[in-house]
Amino acid sequence: MPNSRTAIAYRAGGFEPRVIFWFAAASFVATVGFIEFLSRIGFIGPLSFPPPTEIGAALGDLYRTGLLADHLFASLGRLAVGWSLGVSTGILVGFAIGVSTPARSFGIPWVAAISAIPKIALLPLFIIWFGIGEGSKYATIAFGAFFPTVINTYGGVDNIQRNLVRMGQSFNLKRSTIILNIILPGTLPAILSAFRISASIGIILLVAAEMVSAEFGIGAYIMEQQSLFQLDRLMAGVVILMVLGLSIYGLISLLERWLLRWR
Repeated sequence: MPNSRTAIAYRAGGFEPRVIFWFAAASFVATVGFIEFLSRIGFIGPLSFPPPTEIGAALGDLYRTGLLADHLFASLGRLAVGWSLGVSTGILVGFAIGVSTPARSFGIPWVAAISAIPKIALLPLFIIWFGIGEGSKYATIAFGAFFPTVINTYGGVDNIQRNLVRMGQSFNLKRSTIILNIILPGTLPAILSAFRISASIGIILLVAAEMVSAEFGIGAYIMEQQSLFQLDRLMAGVVILMVLGLSIYGLISLLERWLLRWR
């Protein structure tokens, strides 16, 4: 009887989801087109949701008048300063809690207690402390970005395989060497996940702070158009926030691909 061989299908290629760009773009275009169609046939009234073409026209006017750059750059500056302060201090505190018993004993109760407070509720207090200018906005965004970064960072440290740390100790490596070469690379996925979460929280707090006290900024623009009941311009501001969030998500994804290229 001849020896027959049957090819076995490769079975280890699943559970690797990825973004298909053309499919994502097509779904976006189809959704916008469907909303436009519902608006044109009168199913969606202009007083409840303006047609996407009117929102696009409002964005075009905002760009031509130069107000888009004024509002966008003001918001980006506040977000960059506040978010950078929040995540940088959050990483340091998270690492301290992750590797130090005294820091963990002191820090975790405070993190658990304060992280449950809605950060927007502290904006009036920050205005009293730092004034109605930029300082209170920076503090609000930084405070919101700080806690998810702390929690993700020390959670990532806790998830490091202990045998890797013990191996480093068995080779008599210094504590700093173990932290920099074993714990830090293993914690990077959790830190980058914190970047995504804290960036979303930062945008929300940015808009809230600008709605309270700002001349320029996306939040101030949305608040102004809401008071004038200009729904197309209001939705144009919302679209800018969506593009901002998508852009930040994309930048963090590129950073993740570069930093975690060893995986």
